[in-house]
Amino acid sequence: MAGRLMVCPTPIGNMADLTPRARQALEDADLVACEDTRRAGLLFERLGISRPRFVSNHEGNEAERSVQLAQQIERGARVALISDAGTPVISDPGFRLVRECVQRDLEVEVLPGPSAVTTALVASALPPHRWRFEGFLPRRAGELERVLGSAETVIAFESPRRLPASLAALAALAPNRKAAVCRELTKRHEEVARGSLAELARRFRDEVKGEIVVVIAPAEVAAAGPDTAFAVDALRRLVQAGARPRAAANVVAALTGTRANDLYRGLTGREPRE
Repeated sequence: MAGRLMVCPTPIGNMADLTPRARQALEDADLVACEDTRRAGLLFERLGISRPRFVSNHEGNEAERSVQLAQQIERGARVALISDAGTPVISDPGFRLVRECVQRDLEVEVLPGPSAVTTALVASALPPHRWRFEGFLPRRAGELERVLGSAETVIAFESPRRLPASLAALAALAPNRKAAVCRELTKRHEEVARGSLAELARRFRDEVKGEIVVVIAPAEVAAAGPDTAFAVDALRRLVQAGARPRAAANVVAALTGTRANDLYRGLTGREPRE
């Protein structure tokens, strides 16, 4: 078979979630590019797959390693890309390798599979229609305000150690905002806590254990009404150019959705004649 890159999602907790396609890809691979070779070895042992040749591919060596792995694929190697858990590339190393292979016109096969991001989104029961993945929650208050200002549902990772402080900071900014804390997804001690940020901050006052995903409801965006100030300014310009105020007000009202009487009042400071 020709060389190719196989992007293989691995379980985020429950080993039964490995798909048959991913298992076959891992068994067929000549090389497995992974974040941590020791963790990869334990994963293969738990999955009951014979240990292949592992090659480290982490943040520190990804740029150089991507070129080396792409060269191996050019020579016919079948390389499986995995992360410590879940789908590679999503907040994990792998993007540079995928891009390097695409630039060299090498085959890239992306397999569907487990992802903590989408699992947490569905489990949160928050609006799924528009969402964004933030990576890890930012630390600074100004950046947290930006997150809370999103018109989309926000999904973010957080460390167990930082969770109480992050929830307290978020609750101080938007105590009534709906959110969910998803812990140890698919594992034995899975927990999905839903409520307001204030409620979650009280619930998680102490450090917890496990992998954490936080999901935050979108900010309520008020329906944008017509910009009356802009419309009055447009009317004023038309009148200055020679248009009759009442007729111009009717035209601008039709174009902007404002009321003609409000425009006329804003222009002249007096009530229009009927």
